[in-house]
Amino acid sequence: MYREQRWRSADGLELYCRVYDAPSPESVSASRPLTVLCLPGLSRNSRDFEVLGPHLAARYRVVCPDLRGRGLSARDPQWQNYHPGTYIADLQRMMRALDLERVAIIGTSLGGLLAMMLGAMVPERVAGIVLNDIGPELDPKGIDRIKSHTGLLPPVTTWDEAVEQYRAVNGNAWPDLSDETWSRLVRRSYRANGAGIPVLDCDPRVGDALRSASAAQGSLWPLFARLQAIPLLVIRGALSDILSVSTLERMQREKPDLERLTVGNRGHVPLLDEPQALTAIDRFLARLRA
Repeated sequence: MYREQRWRSADGLELYCRVYDAPSPESVSASRPLTVLCLPGLSRNSRDFEVLGPHLAARYRVVCPDLRGRGLSARDPQWQNYHPGTYIADLQRMMRALDLERVAIIGTSLGGLLAMMLGAMVPERVAGIVLNDIGPELDPKGIDRIKSHTGLLPPVTTWDEAVEQYRAVNGNAWPDLSDETWSRLVRRSYRANGAGIPVLDCDPRVGDALRSASAAQGSLWPLFARLQAIPLLVIRGALSDILSVSTLERMQREKPDLERLTVGNRGHVPLLDEPQALTAIDRFLARLRA
């Protein structure tokens, strides 16, 4: 089980994270304990790691935050604050509040971009990074797809409608999921309001921030170049429209010790409950822990 932790941002928002504590002090390094920090994607939240978190908590403390505007973290009345600089400041305050001295970061999509930023800014505190279907160059096709629906989906009135909507948006990324799995996954993205009606668990203004800022994004390859000393595992969905094969190949050329895994029948993004993904993450973290 997890416990709930809250902290405040510099501008006074109450932010939330789940903390899965390791079962005993003997399960972590006594000198500089390794915490696994799981960062979700653009419109996602801590519930995305409800399989991975307990799995890793047998050996590590695991922290899964909701970025501002998502999940149980407060929504920002100034939507222009939904950008990576603000998220990084929030995460650094969380790391101080929870006394996270040394972390391995598992970052999905936007969470992976934040992981690279933290690795470049405070490399002494980042033991390693797992990038889930993200890199320093983003395929425009996938970005256009995400921009076309984030914050723009019509409301639903029942959970069956929520499943139908969620499946319409993500069906190409996860073509082999059962009806039962879709029903379970939709509970990660929607939350019942006071009337019991499912609503998306993300401020729709996050989409406005994305559409207003994406055109101004520069190259992230210089940022990636600053991660040479940090161990890196990249997990790519074989059907991804965000992380292209050519980008992954360039990442490998620029960082020859990069580890990589391609997960079949997954687009953007792998769910990180796939057996091969769990095995790769376990092995990667074990080497960091050693």
